[in-house]
Amino acid sequence: MNDRLVIAAESPLGPDLGHIFARHTADMHAQTPPESIYMMDASELAAEDVQFFVLREAGEVLAMGAVKRLSGDLAEIKSMHVLAEARGRGLSRLMLQHLIRAARGLGVRNLSLETGREPIFLPAQRLYEQAGFRECGPFGSYTGDPNSLYMTLEF
Repeated sequence: MNDRLVIAAESPLGPDLGHIFARHTADMHAQTPPESIYMMDASELAAEDVQFFVLREAGEVLAMGAVKRLSGDLAEIKSMHVLAEARGRGLSRLMLQHLIRAARGLGVRNLSLETGREPIFLPAQRLYEQAGFRECGPFGSYTGDPNSLYMTLEF
């Protein structure tokens, strides 16, 4: 990571984060049926059981991601998003590595995620597979959705 890139824990309610949440929301609604969207908004991500991170370059917001603890042994990746104009630079990989380290720091045994099955999510699916995530069944409060792909990484 170059010295202009910084990933840090922040409040999801920060005053300069509205645009990344708006872009994330727009992307999800453009590609996913409404009943299959499980993203958390900024106020939900401000919960005690969530660690929220922002990747900035020279102070500019480029990406976000969160880890939500679901139980003693399980955490979930939530709201991982890199702005479209910043993609192709390895920032998704950097953020994912950071989220994995954060989850390990919680002492969980599994880090899971839910992503879409639509073609737009194929790069994300490949990224997760390269990091060691494997397909699994629904976890936490998920009950199964034909538009969702569930993946987990065991520590």
